[in-house]
Parts: sequence; structure tokens; C-alpha cells
Amino acid sequence: MKERHPKARKYGKSTRFCRRCGQYGAVIRSYDLLLCRQCFREVAGKLGFRKYD
Repeated sequence: MKERHPKARKYGKSTRFCRRCGQYGAVIRSYDLLLCRQCFREVAGKLGFRKYD
């Protein structure tokens, strides 16, 4: 029996994933970050982002 590999996706949710935890879904692509929103909140300060009141 042949082993079938999944085809490479060109668009949609499964095309990009978080570089830090590997999660698909809410991935922030601005500034070529490719981080999910949870990971972004943890490392935003180290990246130089500031929270304004």
C-alpha cells in the first residue's frame, strides 16, 4: 500500500503556524513575526513593543 503525503497548502489557516509553539490559528504575520497571539504577548517586551494606556 502506498503512503500518501498531505498536499502542500497554498492558502488558509494551515499554511502558517507559530514559530515558537507550533500552533495554527491566530498567527500574527505583521512585521514577519509569525507568532500566535499568546506567544506574542509573552515576548512582545523583548521585541521592543510597548503597551500604551
